[in-house]
Amino acid sequence: MPEIWAGVDIGKTHHHAVVINTEGERLLSRRIQNDEAELLALLGDVLAISDDVLWAVDLNHGGAALLIGLLTAHDQSVAYLTGLAVYRASATYRGEGKTDAKDAFVIADQARIRRDLGLLRPGDEVAIDLRTLTTRRLDLVFDRTRQINRLRAQLLEIFPALERSLDLTNKGPVMLLTGYQTPAAIRRTGAKRIETWLKNRKVKGAAALAGTAVDAAQAQHTALPGEKLAAAMVVRLAKGVMALDEEIAELDALIEDRFREHPHAEVIRSLPGVGARLGAEFIAATGGDMDAFGSADRLAGFAGLAPQPHDSGRVSGNLRRPRRYHRGLLRTMYLSALASLKSCPASKAYYQRKRGEGKGHKQALLALARRRINVLWAMIRDRQCYHASLSVPVAA
Repeated sequence: MPEIWAGVDIGKTHHHAVVINTEGERLLSRRIQNDEAELLALLGDVLAISDDVLWAVDLNHGGAALLIGLLTAHDQSVAYLTGLAVYRASATYRGEGKTDAKDAFVIADQARIRRDLGLLRPGDEVAIDLRTLTTRRLDLVFDRTRQINRLRAQLLEIFPALERSLDLTNKGPVMLLTGYQTPAAIRRTGAKRIETWLKNRKVKGAAALAGTAVDAAQAQHTALPGEKLAAAMVVRLAKGVMALDEEIAELDALIEDRFREHPHAEVIRSLPGVGARLGAEFIAATGGDMDAFGSADRLAGFAGLAPQPHDSGRVSGNLRRPRRYHRGLLRTMYLSALASLKSCPASKAYYQRKRGEGKGHKQALLALARRRINVLWAMIRDRQCYHASLSVPVAA
């Protein structure tokens, strides 16, 4: 056991640190700015009390990054408690007041009492880069979805028939809207000229798309109020969607290049259904270090694929998905399981067996994702690429 525990309540501009001993007595309580000089001064003061110290924080990113980086650089052990765990633990301490000093004390005291807290590990450079890239990509995908929804809403106000006819998740229809937005303009131009215009911009299926636009224009001959300004807004929104598409494509190239630099990249990508993007998301979520989990079962629990017992009284055998799990890792494993149905006979056979047992589509896919966690764990552990006869532990 350490001699002292240092709990830090993380803030955006300031932190509060409390140091306690084995008896829970406060040896230091200080508010410090999120600044390198002040954090180093705090580190020196804590080490002056004792070199045998365990640090604990309630945030492992964002405002805590500088503190964690400095502690890691000075070979300090850092435990992590979730903000929810600190909030629930605070209710068991005397008093209903909430202050940064009390939260820091709770963090330090929980680190002193509990033996199940995980220690933060130094981040792998490639894994950190992939986390940054995949997070940015996900933000752009969300922005693109919002932009498309705004584009649909704007187009619906002036040209419902065209809005109904176009699939704006594809590049061609969005490109069409940058040049033609109103029924009169489409009728005046005609299908042939629109087709040529689309072909010059390398749109696939230009003839069919031009025909769809002209058919929609023939169904509406009324010019609605505000059509001119609304059409200009449609152009702006369509160009915004195309700009987001370009940025997403650039990020995909960066993600693939960075993913290939990871030592487990070849092994992970050999699993059917896992490409560069899903492989990058797996590394971003797990850090790429399986030693941090200890077993395939713990990795499955981290992904929300290991049901937890929820028994009480006479009720037994009741299982449910854990409330705390990594949503991104679950999404990655689910999508890879879905993709593997087309490329992996073993995955398809396992999925069909689960469907034969009466499970629904999602349940069978989750069972397959759980099985594939075991396979991926064994592959990374043995540093072997996937082959159909790979021996893996049976899923719980």
